[in-house]
Amino acid sequence: MPQYAILIYERETPGGMADLPPEVLAAHGRVEGLIAASGGALIAGYATEPTSMTRSRRGPVVTEGPFVAGEAAMSGFFVVEARDLNHAVEISGFVPVLDGGVEVRPLLGG
Repeated sequence: MPQYAILIYERETPGGMADLPPEVLAAHGRVEGLIAASGGALIAGYATEPTSMTRSRRGPVVTEGPFVAGEAAMSGFFVVEARDLNHAVEISGFVPVLDGGVEVRPLLGG
């Protein structure tokens, strides 16, 4: 099955993951089962450190912070196997998001 990245973007909060309501954390814990029930598979899933820990490189120049600054920052990602892009978008609906969104991208060779 093809693989897809589901990139999670959220508005950053000072406490990071600690600021997430318990029901959102619990919902993240159910994502793998929901993916499996839909006929897909979870390959990997990670939360990311805050943007203050990020370093970006453009050519030889390294700067602090994300490559692209915006109102929402990448806060985590899943790599999933899905039948097709529409199935991957369906799977992205299982990912709880408070104040942001998700981006679904096909992975080359996946």
